[in-house]
Amino acid sequence: MGNEYAPDRLPLATTLAAIAAAGVGGGLATFLVWFALRHTNLPAFTSSNLTTAVATAGTVIVCLAAAAAVWCWFHGPTKLRPLVYLVCYLAPAGIVCTTTAVPLSTSKLWLDGITGDQEFRTQFLTRLTDSWHISDMNYIDMPSYYPGSWFWLGGRFANILGLPGWEVFQPWALVSIAGAVSVLTPVWQRLIGSLPVATAITLVTTCVVLVISAAEPYAAIIAAGSSAAMVLAGRALRGHLWSLIGIIVFLGISATMYTLYTSVLAGTLILGSAIVAALVEQSIKPLLRMILIGICSGLIALTVWGPYLWAVLSGRPRSGATSQHYLPYSGAQVPLPMFSFTVIGLLCLVGLIYMMLNILEPDIMSLGITVIVTYGWIIASMVASLGGTTLLGFRLDAVLTVCLATLGVLGLAQAHLSYLPTKPRITAAVAIVIALAGIYYAQEIPARNTNAIDRAHTDTDGEGRRADRFAPGSATFYEAIDAELRTHTTSPADTVVLTDERTFLAYYPYRGFQAMTSHYANPLGQFDLRNTLIEHWANASWNELKDPDAFKDALDASPWAPPQAFIFRGNADDMDTGWTYDLAEDIYPNNPNVRFRGIFFNPAVFSAPYWDVAQVGPFVVVTLD
Repeated sequence: MGNEYAPDRLPLATTLAAIAAAGVGGGLATFLVWFALRHTNLPAFTSSNLTTAVATAGTVIVCLAAAAAVWCWFHGPTKLRPLVYLVCYLAPAGIVCTTTAVPLSTSKLWLDGITGDQEFRTQFLTRLTDSWHISDMNYIDMPSYYPGSWFWLGGRFANILGLPGWEVFQPWALVSIAGAVSVLTPVWQRLIGSLPVATAITLVTTCVVLVISAAEPYAAIIAAGSSAAMVLAGRALRGHLWSLIGIIVFLGISATMYTLYTSVLAGTLILGSAIVAALVEQSIKPLLRMILIGICSGLIALTVWGPYLWAVLSGRPRSGATSQHYLPYSGAQVPLPMFSFTVIGLLCLVGLIYMMLNILEPDIMSLGITVIVTYGWIIASMVASLGGTTLLGFRLDAVLTVCLATLGVLGLAQAHLSYLPTKPRITAAVAIVIALAGIYYAQEIPARNTNAIDRAHTDTDGEGRRADRFAPGSATFYEAIDAELRTHTTSPADTVVLTDERTFLAYYPYRGFQAMTSHYANPLGQFDLRNTLIEHWANASWNELKDPDAFKDALDASPWAPPQAFIFRGNADDMDTGWTYDLAEDIYPNNPNVRFRGIFFNPAVFSAPYWDVAQVGPFVVVTLD
């Protein structure tokens, strides 16, 4: 693939240097844009079209610059080549800035604010900003179950900038996505031997992941690299040494960031090795290479997964985690992006046709196997729901769409090469049409992410403010709660708090006695047994444990580190109704899959000399005295 496109495949050493330069350059440029935007005074995206206009203008400039660079590559003077490289390598980062950084410039939160899944992601980033040690985001003295390399790097980024974890989420997401997609241009240039086609693939990929999975930045990064990785995998199975090294590194890093995509790509690798072994080489060498890839990438994964796996192998009890208990409507449908009435939909349709017509070409076969395995996983996830679980197939839209869109770009490039003369006017016309199509789709990215951007402006941030300048929510009291806790406890990282105020634990690095919900809980934390114990404490606080001494003894008898503080909803003077804690319960297969049920603690058990009670806004803060 690519030998006939253009004679501009870079040497290996130059490619490696270009990868490093593009990644650093894209990330640094995006950081500088974010920093500059932070000092502007644009109106909120959700309340004015001015910010949208700025974002659109920026997108138009980036797309036209990329189109001009492609034309210059074919027909411009040689002295412009360095500028062409600069534009092509940084254009993906430019799209990240114009379509996402600009709309979010008036908020300190990332897409979706602090709503839903962003609570636990923010909590994990806050945890790893507070400490270099990768531990569980919530429970004390427990290895992490969630792969944490992206969060660990984000924590170091926060330490350098001097920002709290919640506030670094936005710049780190922007910088990491921009750096990752910028890397893809030199990677694809090496794979297919054409800078223009590589630029087109990367820009399309960037747009796809920004629409589908930008709220989950580490997933967007892995999805963006998935199609290039599978081309590398196919070549690695055929004995290409540097492709072998490349896929090992990618799968290893992927496993430290997002294991779902790693599992799907590993399935592609297994099926691909069987096909190459049986039909191409007719030997076991591809299978041996596949095993080598698995072992070596697994060793990289152990840098993050090692402590958790050791705890499991050591016999530490596990129960209660239900991360796969989620089946939204999108998970009950087969994604068919090639039939959506969008530019990307048309591109995916072209890609599907191109794939079927060229399936025997090795690199196309690698992408085709990825599409097949992804669809297989999605169907298997639906079937698995009958067994009380899922394979989270609804999250694979990004991988599927990236692969099909990549095939679409390759198909259009092949059509241009085969059926259109390579004259300056023809090249210019094609570049303009493609640029306009790109502008049409890219300018819609903020609109497609409107709900996520809106939540970033309407949720109350860690400073107790809303970006849209409306009255903040109860999070405005968090600073006072933190001050109250610090007067009675040591460091937050060593203090266990029982609270259903999940956002508080996302903004401040206290340890939670209980996780937000079972879907984000570490299996080693035994979420279900903790729920049972918490409910027992609440109910018994009115009966057999109503004596403060008995209640304190019951807490101390907990099989886990007991709470040193409680944050309830209620009135400190209300001794009859009690103080409320909302117990999170898994009700899969219902959607929503979580139910919150209020239980009430008897205020009388939190009396001196053991406890200190303070009213902070609508919260009752109880601390061990």
